Amino acid sequence: MIRHSVILKLKKTISEAEKQAFFEAVDTLADIPDVQKFEVLNQISPKNRFEYGISMEFDSQIQYDVYSNHSVHVDFIQNFWIPNVEDFLEIDYTHFI
Repeated sequence: MIRHSVILKLKKTISEAEKQAFFEAVDTLADIPDVQKFEVLNQISPKNRFEYGISMEFDSQIQYDVYSNHSVHVDFIQNFWIPNVEDFLEIDYTHFI
């Protein structure tokens, strides 16, 4: 199992409409084959600068690679992520052995 997590901060300059469109586009990622336990989270701790989290799981590295290269994901990165995200931290977990 791989848990793919991205913690992010949006640019201050984006409008509410752009923010809404961003999160609507985020939701389309859940429809990519083999995405499991998809969550969009609001970060509430004052201990860091990030605002939101996106988390999902895959059964294998192959499934994760298919997701990463899927046209919906690639389109999301180009048309929504790059224009709207100021900073992020990506973490991919597997179970500790």
